[in-house]
Amino acid sequence: MEINKIDENSYDMACEKAWCPGCGHFTAQKLLRQALAELKIPNEQLVFVSGIGQAAKLPQYTKGHMFNGLHGRALPAAMAIKACNPKLTVIVNSGDGCSYGEGGNHFLAQIARNVNITQMVHNNMIYGLTKGQASPTSLKGMKTPVQVSGVTNEPFNPLAVAIAMGATFIARIFAGNKTQAREIIKQAIQHKGYALVDTLVQCVSMNKLNTFKWYKENTYELDESHDIHDQKAAFAKALETGKYPTGIFYKVEDRPTFSEASVAYKTDKSPLYTRNLDMNKLEKLIISKRKR
Repeated sequence: MEINKIDENSYDMACEKAWCPGCGHFTAQKLLRQALAELKIPNEQLVFVSGIGQAAKLPQYTKGHMFNGLHGRALPAAMAIKACNPKLTVIVNSGDGCSYGEGGNHFLAQIARNVNITQMVHNNMIYGLTKGQASPTSLKGMKTPVQVSGVTNEPFNPLAVAIAMGATFIARIFAGNKTQAREIIKQAIQHKGYALVDTLVQCVSMNKLNTFKWYKENTYELDESHDIHDQKAAFAKALETGKYPTGIFYKVEDRPTFSEASVAYKTDKSPLYTRNLDMNKLEKLIISKRKR
């Protein structure tokens, strides 16, 4: 059994990462690996899924199985992997554009279905791979090479949307706050159901507004007085913009997951990939569909 060890300097040196020096993805990757090591999850039981973007390269630098798909299409692949083998730990890593822009509809679907996966959204409030145009979370008024007069859209609020839809684990972390971030990542992975971890990271090349210093000065930790089971309180915290709260906003522990609610697992608990395919039933199904 091999796990993602905390001290992997030799492994880091072997991976030529296509990230800029000082990029927040380095820290996010290290925090994820530390969390996995502390949870002692074997590499062979891990599947990392991503779309397109700088954050989506993380699985290439992390030990475990990997699926890299189209821009915004990481979640359907992750859902299929988890449905076929619920015993796997499935973790999605992609950016705010891939997750909330191109993948916005899939984001809503995962919440509604409560698929038992963890989604870490590397939110740097910019499209870092495609040269710095505004992303769904870019702040209003921010000037970019495309939005030369400033962003006019209201920024997308993923936490408020997720809370309103009843997602079962919703958190925000700042990669620079390592102790809190690592513990929340661990709790998200251990959670039974869909877990969103909106991960604030700096883009040193394309976003000169939301820097590491900016995130540090404009975030604060939720304290113990916040009730993570109070949906209204969580929603109010998600709407705060003066300083952005970090921590676990909302958590539901008794909602069935997609696999638990699926007809495929009602009478047979064995993973789908181990079952024999009944070709006669499949042929009848195809014929009935054609007749319609």
